[in-house]
Amino acid sequence: MEGIHMYQLPEYYDWTSDGLDGDVAYYADLAMETGGPVLELGCGTGRCTLGIARHGIEAVGVDLEMQMLKKAEEKAEALDLTHLCKWIQGDMKEFRLERRFPLIIIPYRSFLHLMNTREQLAALGCIRQHLEEGGRFAMNVFVPHVEELVESEDRLLHRGTFTVPGSGDIVEVSDRTRYNHFYQTAEVIRYYERFHPEGRLVERIRTTFSLRYVYPVELNHLLRLAGFEITHRFGGFRREPFGPYSTELVIEAKKRGITGEETI
Repeated sequence: MEGIHMYQLPEYYDWTSDGLDGDVAYYADLAMETGGPVLELGCGTGRCTLGIARHGIEAVGVDLEMQMLKKAEEKAEALDLTHLCKWIQGDMKEFRLERRFPLIIIPYRSFLHLMNTREQLAALGCIRQHLEEGGRFAMNVFVPHVEELVESEDRLLHRGTFTVPGSGDIVEVSDRTRYNHFYQTAEVIRYYERFHPEGRLVERIRTTFSLRYVYPVELNHLLRLAGFEITHRFGGFRREPFGPYSTELVIEAKKRGITGEETI
């Protein structure tokens, strides 16, 4: 797809990506239960990482995009949290940090940027290697419902209206998604339209990103194959029961012991 990748615009990402209801509190609670340090993969501009660091817990954020990490570092400095945060440019499929963690997280559906089973298993393998014995792994993904995918196919859908901090400008966000249901992939064109308070269009930017949606049963098998045991499945960040009508899957797993494991 042509266009600027969405993650190359950290300011627009920050203005328009305010997360899912209760997600930061959920991951911060897990961090406090384990005591840290915490590794976040796909940390972006640090929304969840900083939410954890606010509780006095060391947090390490890994992201592929340097622009996002620079923004995260700026925010950590503004919040006086640099002593608790470390930012590393890296790929969740093949990172090596020379240390282990009691908790590793992938919030905000970032696992879905792994575009095939090979990439998913590579990432899970790296996560497992970086967990302490009995360490915990948590993430969330949206639950694909076939009828919703069909209804949204190749339609321009409005995703929200957001205020630009420090100005009266607003940003309108719209997506057009094209699916390949055989491979369970989606190519998304995201439009940002920024308007002056008087209603004048300031700029319109076309961005792109890709994802691979994953079904809950499929994810169960992936985790087990990668050496994890699922401990909890929730339908939301307030630990609601997961069921057939859930729109979000929040999953917690622990590292299973396997003989002859690699050392970091």
